[in-house]
Amino acid sequence: MSLTTELSIVFLVGLVTGLATGLGVAPFFLVREIADRWLVVLWGLAVGILLSAALFGLLGEALAEGELTHVIAGVVGGVAFVYLADHLVSGYEFSPRTVSAVDPRTVVLTVGVLTIHSIPEGIAVGVAFADLGTGEGLEVAGLTVPALAVFMGIAISILNVPEGLAIAIPLIAYGMDRWKVVGWAVFSGLPQPIGAVAAYYFVSTLEGLLAVSFGFAAGALFYLVVVEFVPAGIDAGRSLPQRGRPRLVAGACVGFVATLAIIFVVEGIGTV
Repeated sequence: MSLTTELSIVFLVGLVTGLATGLGVAPFFLVREIADRWLVVLWGLAVGILLSAALFGLLGEALAEGELTHVIAGVVGGVAFVYLADHLVSGYEFSPRTVSAVDPRTVVLTVGVLTIHSIPEGIAVGVAFADLGTGEGLEVAGLTVPALAVFMGIAISILNVPEGLAIAIPLIAYGMDRWKVVGWAVFSGLPQPIGAVAAYYFVSTLEGLLAVSFGFAAGALFYLVVVEFVPAGIDAGRSLPQRGRPRLVAGACVGFVATLAIIFVVEGIGTV
């Protein structure tokens, strides 16, 4: 399989995971708003999915590929990368009212914010394809795809739904047309295939750094959990008893266990 073909496959999977962000708008075609208690649960699910994916998917592969010191270096690098990237746009607060006004400068800044939040997920997808072309994995549409890549594609697609929902809620509240909201949600996920291709190209040309690369992707996801997803869940439950923390924890537990089950099923099929 040529490098161009491999990059095309990775790009396609990254694109599918990015497009899944648009599914977060789907509930608003049926109802006008979603109760806070369910928003908290959704953010909890996203937290659980990311933690399980990072711990048992990426870190597991990282430890299998190299030494612990390399893995730790990768994790620290991933956290530092997203931290620095996030702070490049920290002075700008996303405002759906200004987005609706379609001010060019605001749109550029908004794209920057959304890009920063999507890149780590794209990196996780790209790194998961590290074993593409080795002949090991699952048969998908006539191609042998690494089991970790199948799992990561499913996991990132699922967790993109609450992200799309988070984008949709304020835009719907300001009266934006639902299909335009779908467009914004999908647009926010488009950096993911770019990040996936860049990450895959890196690991495919520098195979000696696989442990660092897997650790880097895991660190990026850890940062998203602690700095983005958990605070978003707590904020969504601010009007609920105990700020919705019991629901957030319950959602996280369900997401964690369900994702862990998917990992075992996918890896089990891949070894058959």
